[in-house]
Amino acid sequence: MLTLHVAENSPETAVLVDGATVAAVGPYERLTAAVPQARVRRWPGILLPGLLNPYAPELLEETYHPDPREADALGTEPITGERAQALFREDSSRLGASARRGVQRMLAHGTVAVAGDLRTRTVADVIRRAALAVGQRPPRLPGPPSLSPRPLILLPPLTRGGAARFAVFDVETREDLVNRGASTCVATVMAGRLVYRGC
Repeated sequence: MLTLHVAENSPETAVLVDGATVAAVGPYERLTAAVPQARVRRWPGILLPGLLNPYAPELLEETYHPDPREADALGTEPITGERAQALFREDSSRLGASARRGVQRMLAHGTVAVAGDLRTRTVADVIRRAALAVGQRPPRLPGPPSLSPRPLILLPPLTRGGAARFAVFDVETREDLVNRGASTCVATVMAGRLVYRGC
């Protein structure tokens, strides 16, 4: 089924999705006239190609993302450092489960690609199954590991025939996104599927 995604503050970059592929990118009025049978998803804010998070090893192999059922004992915030490593040593199955929860947190921040030298096959498999693209790690990292790194690394524009990976942020402009950060994400699409919806 064809799906047309449009955001209220960027109608000139609507995206027509056919399965896992971008069928067209262009002004909403032109695309909806060309394909009136497409299902339309309207979003607040701006639609962008999504973000690259260069901290995959730090956020997925060196950080423990607690299961909600562990909230009483461990809280809900990511755990780093020696405490995280002790949790992984205590139960090796925690790494894969934590990485899956970490990827969900990344998706909620508009991340559609990651970078960094992964050391474990477990985490590499989680990234592959989530359909996250794997990009080059910048030679100079922008700052401390974060789900909303500063500065944000935007991916190149979407193109016809490319993978349908993108995110929508509830801001008025790209400058607002830079100032307010990736926590403004309201939707993330991976391989043509809506994998995160915040509104």
